[in-house]
Amino acid sequence: MIDLHTHSSVSDGTETPAQLVRAAVAAGLGTIAITDHDSTAGWQGACVAAAGTGLTVIPGMELSTRHGWRSVHLLAYLFNPLDGGIIAETGRIRDARLTRAESIVQRISADYDLEWGDVLAQTTEGATVGRPHIADALVAKGHVANRSAAFESILHPRNGYFEPHYAPDPLEAVRLVVAAGGVPVLAHPATRGRDNVIPENKIALLVEAGLFGLEIHHRDNTESGKERLFELAREFDLAITGSSDYHGEGKPNRLGENSTEPDVLERIIDAGTGTTPFRS
Repeated sequence: MIDLHTHSSVSDGTETPAQLVRAAVAAGLGTIAITDHDSTAGWQGACVAAAGTGLTVIPGMELSTRHGWRSVHLLAYLFNPLDGGIIAETGRIRDARLTRAESIVQRISADYDLEWGDVLAQTTEGATVGRPHIADALVAKGHVANRSAAFESILHPRNGYFEPHYAPDPLEAVRLVVAAGGVPVLAHPATRGRDNVIPENKIALLVEAGLFGLEIHHRDNTESGKERLFELAREFDLAITGSSDYHGEGKPNRLGENSTEPDVLERIIDAGTGTTPFRS
């Protein structure tokens, strides 16, 4: 099985890159992509852990972008991690996430027993700090039962603690990834149904800039949204991927629950010129 969307503790997963690799091997996977949010810091640890296991590791990242009010995530595979544009943009995004997280905690602390140190205690060194870590801190303080409950209650936008953070437009992000030799795929782009899929004219611009595919087989995409994505994939000749979006114990998603076809993986590998897969 081929799972091209997984997270480690470098972003908001609960397992280190090495633990993630061991979990993938135990699950019988043949290939995983490590795609932490706005960070490549987990690549080396994952590749070292994969040595001798038979597991192929695709270096990747889930890049934060924003289209109007909508948060859009872009999976980027096999790009050059030393590319100046990538380094500058991901640094700006991580800084914005940190500032935003501190602001959210300050507002929550007016109503709940929560301090910034409680959040930092839930992170690992170099991690991209974000709302999942705030959720974990709320769990640790006994305010909610688990991370999902935190997002359904205290961290839900209706409760007034939410605020956006800086992220580039998807078109800018696709161009950035392609310029770094990478392969861009829109992550779970139909979580709100058919009518909220990115408009066709916007997809056309992304394709022109180098968009490679759509992550259609994902538990959060709605059925009506998937129908629209399949239509767009046919119209624009886009590759179709499937992934778990695994976060360890941070989400119910399980490794290999959705997968990508081998021929699509080979096309991604052929298209990526910024770095190479690690084949153990």
